[in-house]
Amino acid sequence: MRASRLLSILLMLQTRGRLTADSLAATFEVSVRTVYRDIEQLSAAGVPVYADRGPGGGFQLLDGFRTKLTGLTENEAETLFLSGLPGPATQLGLADQLLSAQLKLSAALPERSRAGAHKIAQRFHLDPVDWFKSPDQARLLPALADAVWTETVIEVAYRRGATTATRRLHPLGLVLKAGTWYVVAERGEERRTYRVSNIQTITPAGGRFTRPKDFDLVRYWTESSRAFEVGLYREQAVLRASPRGLLRLERLGATVVEAARESAGPPDPDGWVRVTIPVESFEQAAIDLLLLGTEAEVLKPRELRRRVAGAARAMAKLNA
Repeated sequence: MRASRLLSILLMLQTRGRLTADSLAATFEVSVRTVYRDIEQLSAAGVPVYADRGPGGGFQLLDGFRTKLTGLTENEAETLFLSGLPGPATQLGLADQLLSAQLKLSAALPERSRAGAHKIAQRFHLDPVDWFKSPDQARLLPALADAVWTETVIEVAYRRGATTATRRLHPLGLVLKAGTWYVVAERGEERRTYRVSNIQTITPAGGRFTRPKDFDLVRYWTESSRAFEVGLYREQAVLRASPRGLLRLERLGATVVEAARESAGPPDPDGWVRVTIPVESFEQAAIDLLLLGTEAEVLKPRELRRRVAGAARAMAKLNA
């Protein structure tokens, strides 16, 4: 831990110039006395760091001193500043490592290009959580990440609906999707996806497993999530929608919007168009289509039209 802090202090002095003991202590959540001991340790190791006393003072490296990190071009280092997602890194227990990595990347850049990298970090921010939502509470995520990294067999208590079941898993990878963490794991001969927030407990089951050499997390996630979306829609509905209703279809997802766009007929005199969209089930579709309000009419099937009308009457009665 101390060695990592010493390296981080060195890189901060190199990239940011003069820093006070108080600011370093606040950054690393240690005492000012600890900072002074760290500076003494750096000096003993041959790092030319000196202190200016008085107002505006602080620690600073001797002019011209630089550590060297090789293997990164300037464009590569600048681009990697976009990869820093502080929220997910904190959830994984990697906040300190993220700070250290960014400092190393900054140190890899020449003085003239360092400002460009910081400009990127200040002008682009990636927020993986959708509007009006909060990220999943994934308190067991660091332990799960460790099991993925060390290829440890684990036993989890997994909540599904009102029941909880025990699962013995070989965790292969973690995926962050719209603020929600998922773990891809093997259970027996099958590969499945589990929502991390539904995992109640994690216990090492003893021993390691051998990760399949042909497993590609990105390819698996892309193919399985696409198959899930396609398999979710088992029925179709024909609607007559206004221009505003077509815009509101975005609330039902990209697959629905794409299907509506491809099936849209010519507008009638009122500007409404006939579209065909996929739906999960009539029961679920009756709830979803209420989001369109009076901007869409269900034409087919008759069963779905009846359900939407019934739901609308029930709402009107409840709120009369």
